[in-house]
Amino acid sequence: MSEARIIDGKAVAESVRDEISARSAALLQSSGIRPGLAVVLVGEDPASQVYVRNKDRTAEACGFHSVKHTLAADTPETDVLALVEQLNNDPAIHGILVQLPLPRHIDESKVLRLIKPEKDVDGFHPVNVGLLTAGERSAALVPCTPAGSLVLLKRTLGQDLSGMNAVVIGRSNIVGKPMASLLLQESCTVTIAHSRTRDLPAVVRTADIVVAAVGRPEMVRGDWIKPGATVIDVGINRLPAPELGEGKSRLVGDVAFKEAVQHAGAITPVPGGVGPMTIAMLMVNTLTAARRQLNLPEEAPLF
Repeated sequence: MSEARIIDGKAVAESVRDEISARSAALLQSSGIRPGLAVVLVGEDPASQVYVRNKDRTAEACGFHSVKHTLAADTPETDVLALVEQLNNDPAIHGILVQLPLPRHIDESKVLRLIKPEKDVDGFHPVNVGLLTAGERSAALVPCTPAGSLVLLKRTLGQDLSGMNAVVIGRSNIVGKPMASLLLQESCTVTIAHSRTRDLPAVVRTADIVVAAVGRPEMVRGDWIKPGATVIDVGINRLPAPELGEGKSRLVGDVAFKEAVQHAGAITPVPGGVGPMTIAMLMVNTLTAARRQLNLPEEAPLF
């Protein structure tokens, strides 16, 4: 059997960003308004700093009004809540993203619930979660990583995913559950698997579509993959790599890539797969949020 096709998330993300840039420019020309995105970073987590920098850079490249608020790790919860409320009331800001994780003394759920649902471009507010789960995707702001994963699936398999068996490994509110909701709405037969699933390899072998989002490096082995299945690897894990030098590390996914590529029909790499799509879909959500707040008609969906 030939090796799997590698799904180029960078190229797909670039095409999405180009489309958003064009739509943003058209909005500016017709209304004089730029979509406004505010990102709040609390603390100095290195990975979070990289993510925020990439989001800020991409927003500017798309022609957005981009604002970044960086707060010290010991900032009181009340100050973070006050900033969110300020952004809620700022008409120039259409999307608010609070970078997770937050320091332990801050209640993440309290902060996320305070963001106005129409400005919740992460898609984590209970209102957006409820709309998506109820099948009203067109009214929700959908979490970016699952949305990006669905775009990659459709670019790979075509627009019609109906009837396919999909196994989502992981049940988080950020990826697993919304991914399952999206696939159900595409008329897939969906199984959510997790750490307590009995005979997980056998369950995964039934899947035409595998979405791995468990946060365990290379947990999904190659012989778990049904021949020809499409594999979306959401995991980003850093492992020591002494062969690259002292103190060096390498990024791996939740899937043992070198094994899985021998079985799958198509697979996302790590890095360069789902990661770029997450930021691209954040731009999609921000533009969508801006148009809704301006009471403008919905544009053609990108997924």
